[in-house]
Amino acid sequence: MNGGSIKAPLREELAAASRPSYRGLRPASAQATAAARGSSRKTDTRCEVTLRRALWAAGCRYRKNVPTLPGRPDVVFLGAKVAVFCDGDFWHGRDWESRRQKLRRGNNADYWLAKIQRNMERDQQNIRLLQEMGWTVLRFWESEMRSDAERVVRTVLEALRGTQGKGRPHRAAPTNAPVDRPYRSGVKRA
Repeated sequence: MNGGSIKAPLREELAAASRPSYRGLRPASAQATAAARGSSRKTDTRCEVTLRRALWAAGCRYRKNVPTLPGRPDVVFLGAKVAVFCDGDFWHGRDWESRRQKLRRGNNADYWLAKIQRNMERDQQNIRLLQEMGWTVLRFWESEMRSDAERVVRTVLEALRGTQGKGRPHRAAPTNAPVDRPYRSGVKRA
């Protein structure tokens, strides 16, 4: 099976699940909706750009926002079949229990609770679909990228090393590979 295509039943399930239902729930106002949409980017967020720059500096080559994969991962290593997501703390429910309590006390609580809960469910569904397709999935919080980008990059590099022998053939690392920039064959170069 092609790593980038989704079988018809999975595609239908994903399409149906990606249409959230907020019956009876409305945004606070048209202005609030416009402000929320305008201030939250779908691609090239600060978190994503920081990760991509660090991966590029480490010698990794990747694709970004591949539309044929479930969830449209932020960074994709096609040959190694590794998908990386950079999740916003608010939109994807970091520290959900405490955040839920705060949202319950705020304006339009039912709407925001349903919206973020649906985002979290969709994230889990996309992870499952990608794993069923043979992909390794890595998810990082935006606050992790801000506080320790080096650790996040090390985690991605370890995942890439761990995929050797899967997907496209990989060559052995040369004996003179620099220690601080490990050799990663099979990672598609742009």
